[in-house]
Amino acid sequence: MKRYGFLGLGIMGSAMAGRLVAAGLDVTVWNRTAEKCLPLVEKGASQGSSPAEVMARCDITLAMVSDPAAATALCFDAGGILEGVAPGKAYIDFSTVDPATTVRIGEAVTGRGGRFLEGPVSGSKKPAEDGTLVFLCAGDQSLYREAAPVLGVMGKKSYCFKEVGQGAQMKLIVNMLLGTVMTSLGEGLALGDKAGLQMADILEVLTQGPLDNPLFRMKGPQMIDNNYATAFPLKHMQKDLRLALQLGDTVGQSLFTAGAANNLFLKARQTGSGDEDFAAVFKTIKS
Repeated sequence: MKRYGFLGLGIMGSAMAGRLVAAGLDVTVWNRTAEKCLPLVEKGASQGSSPAEVMARCDITLAMVSDPAAATALCFDAGGILEGVAPGKAYIDFSTVDPATTVRIGEAVTGRGGRFLEGPVSGSKKPAEDGTLVFLCAGDQSLYREAAPVLGVMGKKSYCFKEVGQGAQMKLIVNMLLGTVMTSLGEGLALGDKAGLQMADILEVLTQGPLDNPLFRMKGPQMIDNNYATAFPLKHMQKDLRLALQLGDTVGQSLFTAGAANNLFLKARQTGSGDEDFAAVFKTIKS
């Protein structure tokens, strides 16, 4: 039976690893805060002592951490996955990072004889729980094919692009659009509210035309109700907008709308909303 490792048990990682455990797979988990492993261990997972130990123990090790610094530390720090890489060992990193970071990690893994696949995901807490994520992969094609069944446990669709780094690029574009659309919705609701319209009526009208979409139907009522229970932390959205702007600089593409959205999310972080859902940018827009 193939052995899987899973590193990083935050909002997304815990849900994704939970689906693997529920599917009856042999899963070893690790998290920097060890207590977060306990709910999965109680359901049948094993607990690893370090990323290196998990990597050495498992055939395919999966990771989902918060940002480039965390992904880099997971690989290169003492006790990191690189110490457990051996010929044939496989590493799939689902973290949302910049292309340069995922290329660096991929080269380090393959340089020790391992196989590497990047696989950032489109989706947040509920899709992770439901197994309807979309994987944006690039890297070792044989590993992509081998991992297809386990990706299918966690997601509804997966893509594999030609070069490592292109998965990260695609994810940053997706989240850049997500962030800018969220700020546009917030501005529309705030404008209508101050003009004397009912925000619920605005959302109802939007459902009847070309702007109808799952994001508005999900987040709009939460914004009206000031319900910012976290599905995707605002601080991570701002991080992804920042990385998208960096990508724009790299390729010489101006991103005026994304820059404005980033400023709103940055202000929201600075005023204490970083750990709330990214819909909490609405508080900053209203103020």
